[in-house]
Amino acid sequence: MQGSALRDEATGLHVGKLERRGGSAMSRLGSKPVAFPSTVTVSVSGRSVSVKGSKGTLALNLPTGTEVDVNSAGRQVTVRRTDDQKQSRANHGLARALLANMVTGVTDGFKRRLLIYGTGYNCKLDGKKLCLNIGYMGRKTASGAQYEMPVPEGVKVTVEAPAARGDNEPAKILVEGCDKEMVGRFASEVRALRKAEPYKGKGIRYEDEVVKRKQGKAVTGG
Repeated sequence: MQGSALRDEATGLHVGKLERRGGSAMSRLGSKPVAFPSTVTVSVSGRSVSVKGSKGTLALNLPTGTEVDVNSAGRQVTVRRTDDQKQSRANHGLARALLANMVTGVTDGFKRRLLIYGTGYNCKLDGKKLCLNIGYMGRKTASGAQYEMPVPEGVKVTVEAPAARGDNEPAKILVEGCDKEMVGRFASEVRALRKAEPYKGKGIRYEDEVVKRKQGKAVTGG
């Protein structure tokens, strides 16, 4: 019947309950094949999976209790687990999610845009270093900037707007790469230098981040 859950004949439990109780039901996410386009090559060597595409090459050491099957003709890779241990069940969906991110990364790449608000705040690229001036007076590095952030291999940084102007025109930095984790980590490290404060909103935030504003203390005459 449409919409009804599958029931295991041996236990009488629904498939979803089998998974929660340590049964042999497959993970819904983990067992879903990951499709990859003709421009991507997936290869397996031992417990290492390599994914190569137009944006680069990524490698993954498979989590414990998981293996992969690559169907080159059907252009799909499927993750399966070797046993029903609790950690293996957890790793099943994890491995599938990591492989899906790798395919997306080498095909389209990942992006994270940062906005810097604050009059006089600015940023620039100096070779493989991102230099930032974000309001910490008296702090200087060898380049004269207040902060220097080395750009890691595999990550591309573009300064789209070098300086903040007023409250409505922030400086803009675009972080790109095929490795989702590396892009996210570098963007997070830059943001952590001066998170946006809640009163005037000055600082560094993600493009899609909403900063909860607070009202300043009112000055009363007396």
